[in-house]
Amino acid sequence: MTETEDRKPRSDEARTTYDPEITSEFAVPEGLAVPRSDGEPETTSEFAVPRGLGVPQPPSAEPEGSAFSPPRTYSAMEAPAAFTPAAGMPPVSLVKDAPWQDRMRTMLRMPVTERPAPEPVQRVEEGPAVPRVLDLTLRIGELLLAGGEGAEDVEAAMFAVCRSYGLDRCEPTVTFTLLSISHQPSLVEDPVTASRTVRRRGTDYTRLAAVFRLVDDLTDPEAHVSLEEAYRRLAEIRRNRHPYPGWALSLASGLLAGAASVLVGGDLVVFVAAALGAMLGDRLAWLCAGRGLPEFYQFTVAAMPPAAIGVALTLAHVDVKASAVITGGLFALLPGRALVAGVQDGLTGFYITASARLLEVMYFFVGIVVGVLVVLYFGVQVGAKLNPDAALNLSERPLVQIAAAMLLSLTFAVLLQQERSTVLAVTLNGGVAWSVYGAMHYAGGISPVASTAVAAGLVGLFGQLLSRYRFVSALPYTTAAIGPLLPGSATYFGLLSMAQNEMDKGLVSLAKAASLAMAIAIGVNLGSEISRLFLRVGSAGKRRAAKRTRGF
Repeated sequence: MTETEDRKPRSDEARTTYDPEITSEFAVPEGLAVPRSDGEPETTSEFAVPRGLGVPQPPSAEPEGSAFSPPRTYSAMEAPAAFTPAAGMPPVSLVKDAPWQDRMRTMLRMPVTERPAPEPVQRVEEGPAVPRVLDLTLRIGELLLAGGEGAEDVEAAMFAVCRSYGLDRCEPTVTFTLLSISHQPSLVEDPVTASRTVRRRGTDYTRLAAVFRLVDDLTDPEAHVSLEEAYRRLAEIRRNRHPYPGWALSLASGLLAGAASVLVGGDLVVFVAAALGAMLGDRLAWLCAGRGLPEFYQFTVAAMPPAAIGVALTLAHVDVKASAVITGGLFALLPGRALVAGVQDGLTGFYITASARLLEVMYFFVGIVVGVLVVLYFGVQVGAKLNPDAALNLSERPLVQIAAAMLLSLTFAVLLQQERSTVLAVTLNGGVAWSVYGAMHYAGGISPVASTAVAAGLVGLFGQLLSRYRFVSALPYTTAAIGPLLPGSATYFGLLSMAQNEMDKGLVSLAKAASLAMAIAIGVNLGSEISRLFLRVGSAGKRRAAKRTRGF
């Protein structure tokens, strides 16, 4: 055997015997004993307790850091009174025969966990019908919001529709242009959410009343309106034509302006002139609307003809009150409906919607200001003698003014496309409002702002009571009745002073107009809330009602 052959087996034997211990990185050196454990190594575990540290376990089943274990300083003998009484929470009961608006509004103002259990469901819509119920709810809410209804009333209607079809865990949300609703069947299921955008608005209180009747039938457990029937009725409501033709609306606009001019001291000539100016402005506004111009320009164009007729009468030296002609034309344009709805949304906590509505009112008002100021400025430049102090010489004719106020409310109701059955009630309501205002302001010498607020409060009170009696919206009974109280004269004289470079007097008069407008809106809302105090909706024992906002 050669030397090479003698080395080879020894080399293979050495490699087999010593290579694992020499080349392994995890080999334990000889002489070092490491105890083996079945669990995780103590040297590498982040949760291992160091040796020599004993942690006593608390006697309770929960560890000390648990949210369900009482603190060490807790003493059962000195514990404060429990939030939940021993007899349990008193149930919230709602009166069954109360209008659905009040019942739904009461539940919407409660937290979800405190709302009462739903009434026996008329229909059980399961599975694929849930999106259809939400779609029907959004379409109904769209018609109500586009018709000028307040945000809280729209939410109440949407909530009522969902509960009538068994979807009680619903949360509607209403803003100025967006409607959304979310339904979550249970805490462990995914919610279903749908939304809809309101792009077109209109004033058709006949359609609004029809939607209220539909919601009332849906919430009636004896009606049993199916989902398909509800869709069919909703389609008929959307296809219905307006109750009054276009020529009747233009005539109503002229009569409204004429009646408003009589309220501020005008005679028969002033009545005819104001009516012609308002009808011409209405036709021009319709022409602009047909060409697709925004409403801002429609209001600007509609405000020019009454102002131009007033300036023309002054230049012709006709012995009439030109200020009454211009004031009457402004009455037909002032956005009283949007103002009342905006202030109502703000008072009920819908600040985003209220801000949007009031911003819309501001744009309309600026459009009126631009139209009137342009005409007045050119009239002053060509020598028209317009007297801003004429506002102090209003003649007091109680019977004539009451008749004019009722005519104004009547024509305003026609412009709002109200049902014929509600026209008489709103006409009488407007006459009462002006009678109260005249008795307080002219006879009693009370400030116009306070007199306007009280008169508007009575309008809101009577409107809510009439709407609850007929289970319909309160808007048809209140909006037209506040027409005689709108600050048309204060607006005109403020604009006239600004056109004559008397900015201080103009701003004071416009501030007065804004104060009167706010008094109208707040008075109507306050009257509505007072009416609800006399309506028994529900009770919760001695439990206090939750506050909507903290105020800080």
